[in-house]
Amino acid sequence: MRTPFAPAYPATRMRRVRSQPWLRGLVQENTLSANDLIWPVFVTDGENSAAPVVSMPGVERLSIDKLVDKAKQAVKLGIPAMALFPYTDPALKTPDAKEAWNPENLVCRAVRAVKSAVPEIGIICDVALDPYNSDGHDGLVKNGQILNDETVECLCKQALVQVEAGCDIIAPSDMMDGRVAAIRSALDENGFQHASILSYAAKYASGFYGPFRDAVGSGGALKGDKKTYQMNPANATEAIREVALDLQEGADMIMIKPGMPYLDILKSVREHFQVPTFAYQVSGEYAMLRAAADHGWLDYDQVVMESLMAFKRAGADGILTYSALHAARLLNHQD
Repeated sequence: MRTPFAPAYPATRMRRVRSQPWLRGLVQENTLSANDLIWPVFVTDGENSAAPVVSMPGVERLSIDKLVDKAKQAVKLGIPAMALFPYTDPALKTPDAKEAWNPENLVCRAVRAVKSAVPEIGIICDVALDPYNSDGHDGLVKNGQILNDETVECLCKQALVQVEAGCDIIAPSDMMDGRVAAIRSALDENGFQHASILSYAAKYASGFYGPFRDAVGSGGALKGDKKTYQMNPANATEAIREVALDLQEGADMIMIKPGMPYLDILKSVREHFQVPTFAYQVSGEYAMLRAAADHGWLDYDQVVMESLMAFKRAGADGILTYSALHAARLLNHQD
């Protein structure tokens, strides 16, 4: 980027445009609103239940009735969409992960309930097998290997039951090769041309996912790691290839995950492709900020808003964040 020419000090005094709140607002380069936020929510079986996730202070697993109430709150605050993640009964987890495409599974029931009560909110559904797989992996496992093509077949079935339940956006987060094209074909062939695909195109094998795995109950089941399918944190140009492939296969939107440690990837992808690009402020990022604030080391309101603005500055069109409700209240000047 070229540096704009400016006369030297004292003709130029940069502090002049920072001198008053109204002037700082007038020259502000990026803006953040509730409409930029997507709220990831964990759903569990039962009624009138809000079970705390210990490693994510302030985050709860919600029963479907509680989820509906929270969806109503989100709409009132201007949040356009929620992303649903299930805490699956361990008894339903199997090596073939067949609960993932059960039309009466927890996610499908939650989607129907929310869409019936709050039709105006967008629903994003994760497509991956880890909440249902007894091995804790995003794909099927055989002899210690993660199977690609066999997993993709399962993901297509999973996506179909989610869309049939009323899901608006299918979000494959599994990182199997070729899954976007297969899911797009399955949706189109079954009359769901309207359903969008938000591809986790650049998802890294990160240490920042630990609290999420606690929240969905997959951490204890995980055998080995996910480095054979999620990306190497050392690689940047590989992300461009991954995104290009998913766009060619029919992805409507792109996700970068995790968020703050990968802002360079977000910026590069957004500038290179000029397509709707989202970022996920993942569980470990949330937990760090929340824990530091709870110890009195950081001002939570300030660092949350600063971190979300960093996503916008890097080019994010939307941000998945567990702080969505809190941030929306701040943006709407509500306590």
